[in-house]
Amino acid sequence: MNNAFINPLARGAPAVVSGARAIKQWTREALTLSEDAVVSVNELACHLPGCPPKETVVLVMQGARTLQVSIHKAMQDLTENDVALAFSIAQRT
Repeated sequence: MNNAFINPLARGAPAVVSGARAIKQWTREALTLSEDAVVSVNELACHLPGCPPKETVVLVMQGARTLQVSIHKAMQDLTENDVALAFSIAQRT
């Protein structure tokens, strides 16, 4: 019998990290950002009516410019089109 300790929280970490990396890359491509731009991706509980249990928040900081979008999907469910559309809409307003 194997008595090795398995951390159930660590099992999902690689998928989350790779998902965040992909979202950061999609954001950089959608906004044609320079390397000095900071892109932060977080998954939060959504408490708005009709919102799914989780939403993904993407924050971009470049110089004096800050742009943030909330996408009402879990990080693992996002596609490149979701990210591009969210920033396209955010830039129009």
